[in-house]
Amino acid sequence: MEFDRITSDPKILDGQPIIRGTRLTVRRVLTILAEYGDRDELRKDYPQLEDEDIRQALAYAAATLEDRIIELRPAS
Repeated sequence: MEFDRITSDPKILDGQPIIRGTRLTVRRVLTILAEYGDRDELRKDYPQLEDEDIRQALAYAAATLEDRIIELRPAS
C-alpha cells in the first residue's frame, strides 16, 4: 500500500507520522475516530480531514502493528 498522504519530518512534531499538510498525527486521527461516532460531526470539527486521509491513517496503523494475540478477560 502506498501512503502518499502520510509524511514524517524530524522538524515537524518530532518526526511523528502526520497527515500531509496538517499537524494531525496518525495517532491523533485514530483517537478522533474513536471519539466521534458520527462522521458528519467529525467533518464539522476537522474539515481538513478527507476520507482518504482517514483510510490511510487506519491502514498505516494496521501495517505498523504486530500480529500477535492479546489475551482478554471474559466479560463478567
